[in-house]
Amino acid sequence: MDFYPKGSLHSLMDMENMEHQPQIHLSVRTHNDLSKHDVQLTSPRSSTSDSTVFPTMMTSPGAESPWTRSPHPTSSPPPPSLLYYCIASLHRQDGNIYAIAASKGLVFTGSDSNRIRVWKQPDCMDRGYLKASSGEVRSILAYSDMIFSTHKDHKIRIWNFMVSDTFKSKKVATLPRKSSFLLFSRASTAQQHKDSVSCMAYYHSEGLLYTGSHDRAVKAWRVSDRKCVDSFVAHEDNVNSLMVNQDDGCLFSCSSDGSVKIWRRVYTEDSHTLTMTLKFQPSPVNTMALSTSFNHCFLYSGSSDGMINFWKKERLCYRFNHGGFLQGHRFAVLCLATVGNLIFSGSEDTTIRVWRREEGSCYHECLSVLEGHRGPVRCLAACLEMEKVVMGFLVYSSSLDQTFKVWRVKIFPDENLCMECTDHRDAGKRITEYDMSPVLSPSWVEKKIRDTYSQ
Repeated sequence: MDFYPKGSLHSLMDMENMEHQPQIHLSVRTHNDLSKHDVQLTSPRSSTSDSTVFPTMMTSPGAESPWTRSPHPTSSPPPPSLLYYCIASLHRQDGNIYAIAASKGLVFTGSDSNRIRVWKQPDCMDRGYLKASSGEVRSILAYSDMIFSTHKDHKIRIWNFMVSDTFKSKKVATLPRKSSFLLFSRASTAQQHKDSVSCMAYYHSEGLLYTGSHDRAVKAWRVSDRKCVDSFVAHEDNVNSLMVNQDDGCLFSCSSDGSVKIWRRVYTEDSHTLTMTLKFQPSPVNTMALSTSFNHCFLYSGSSDGMINFWKKERLCYRFNHGGFLQGHRFAVLCLATVGNLIFSGSEDTTIRVWRREEGSCYHECLSVLEGHRGPVRCLAACLEMEKVVMGFLVYSSSLDQTFKVWRVKIFPDENLCMECTDHRDAGKRITEYDMSPVLSPSWVEKKIRDTYSQ
């Protein structure tokens, strides 16, 4: 695996460097048919907008919209045995998509324009947009009927929206808020981040919005009165992701300095104190995700070496113990999302992997590899979808190939899988790769790490 230096997370897009990477082919088969649904994992290709990539582009979703919709690959419904299926694909003609958020049946996408696009779940029909005075939306966070967004001017904007026959929204605040008085204006400038605001987290019960920035600082904003109640230097490098445990208010931050830190709020002083530092590798940590339930809490972190480390919280205390790591991605893990005991990871290797944690243990298996993007998968969002007995999941992904895709992922009950495998064995066939967890060889990973350190 490659360790990326600071500032070169997306170096795989450099085709000159890609020529030196080994060509690896990974065959992924569904549990129902070993011969029909083979998928090949190949070297990433740079995206273009010509007819070779999008042969029959349809009309833009909205007036003066830079988005175009790709047609479905087939008009017939997908076979029932298929584990995943891309149900919609949108292409943005200019600029990248930096952020995705989902709430109340809507999906929000932020790009380098000054508009946050609003799409209807799950087929992503255009519902409108939110327009800010400053462009380059760096991150989006959705909670209930509120949207938080960060922009090129290093400020945070808060929006309210209403879902009806038509989408209606209103900007209610800008953080830090402006003041006409010179004294207060200087204080407002001091509260503002000095660099790009890369991530946010919202503590629901206390109404606290946390923002992390490339200026290495984390700030806590009280949404009710728009005040910055705390600000502290959290890391030695860019703060890349923030998470809040809604059960106990713990704040998690990760950084390009290779560390994950856990902070607790001191309620009497509105300040935060560092309680634990988790550092298992020297590689930059790009993203985090939490998986919580009544009796457990798992923290996942994705780093530039392609690893996904996870920690399990001890009961009755705030300590997290390292439980292991998930390996399979060839390049940096850029985004993570969790729903229940499923973990979705997006990577520079252009793929999305679906992992499942076994109930009551730390064992994980890779269920499937989603392919379709032609560039690094930059951000993900996922939500649950119920379909009679079979659970379905909607996964929203955006990539540096300037596309936004919607996937329907189906997870079949374990007993069905066992019956399928028994049938294959009786027929004298090899056990499906679905059950073998399609991840890369550990010996190949170790060789990549040795080669990296020997340079």
